[in-house]
Amino acid sequence: MKAIVNGKIILPDSIVEGRALLFDEKIAGLSETVPEGAEIIDAKGRYVAPGLVDIHIHGYLGEDTSDGSVEGIRKMAEGIVKNGVTAWLPTTMTVSYDDLRRAFNAVRALMDKKNNPKGAQIMGVHAEGPFINPSKKGAQAVEYIRPADAPFLIENSDVIRIVTIAPEMPGALDCIREVTEKTSILVSMGHTAANYETAKAGIEAGVRHATHLFNAMTPLNHRDPGVVGASLADDRVSTELIADTFHISPDLFGLVAKVKGDNLILITDCTRAGGLEDGEYTLGGQPIFVKGIECRLADGTIAGSVLKLNNAIRNMRDHTSLPLEQIVRMASINAARCIGLDKTKGSLEAGKDADIILADENFAVSETIIAGETVWAAE
Repeated sequence: MKAIVNGKIILPDSIVEGRALLFDEKIAGLSETVPEGAEIIDAKGRYVAPGLVDIHIHGYLGEDTSDGSVEGIRKMAEGIVKNGVTAWLPTTMTVSYDDLRRAFNAVRALMDKKNNPKGAQIMGVHAEGPFINPSKKGAQAVEYIRPADAPFLIENSDVIRIVTIAPEMPGALDCIREVTEKTSILVSMGHTAANYETAKAGIEAGVRHATHLFNAMTPLNHRDPGVVGASLADDRVSTELIADTFHISPDLFGLVAKVKGDNLILITDCTRAGGLEDGEYTLGGQPIFVKGIECRLADGTIAGSVLKLNNAIRNMRDHTSLPLEQIVRMASINAARCIGLDKTKGSLEAGKDADIILADENFAVSETIIAGETVWAAE
């Protein structure tokens, strides 16, 4: 048994002090006393929070999921634990089927914890494309865009947790119906030019998620509310938000949170430039240019981010009046719930996996624990 003491413990609806968090591989619960013989971890006044869950991240530390490299994805997994991420979905781009299959196979190999002992736990893949609209491709490669393909998704449903689809494209609605009927894949609408009525048709067909809200989708208009309006208005739909203060005005953070509640999920959409210096990198085979918090193609198109998920929490805190425990939910239990993992991940409730982080007032992470074992600690 281990016990974290002297911490501010972030529970789903409150922050508790003066108690110990007890755990082994699973959370045992809170206690006012420490059991005799327990290994003590002194939080020294820091926050004790659930491990973060990033359901949309392409790359980190020079690596990219779409490269299909086992070593590269393992390097990403070991890098993002320093940002407090304990579970994640490596995210592919619109690339060839051969490249997608290679990436899926690499992820399959690493979903076994023994092949990834010091990294964030890989829960599957988010396939962002290739079933998207060329007019809203953003930084995706147009030559690899394909019509929606239910057999391909079903064939790989053991590893795909989320797929991003444009519901207005030919055959997309039928694909959405078949995939949601036959698999547990979460279908998300994104990189889409759908109008409001088509977005609603997508939801009725089975869409339950929206990829990076506001970006690469039809905007909210008072006569045609677009994909943004459909996503905000329907409580069945969870929405991703890139809270880097660049993709979306931070003045909208609080408004979206008020509308979506626990259906709001913070993501990074991070590229291989994450954790590295400014310069030129690639995303989905295309050159991208990084300066500060901005990632762009040569023509100026926004191309992912270099955001860290713990910094998204800090940004949300700095630009809203929301309680910290609600913001932390956006990067933990809300994300776990949308991919069906909230029974084991996302909060410090008894019986769940002991995925725990220690963080300071600015949410800089100093220790990351996965399944009860410290996988990283600051020196």
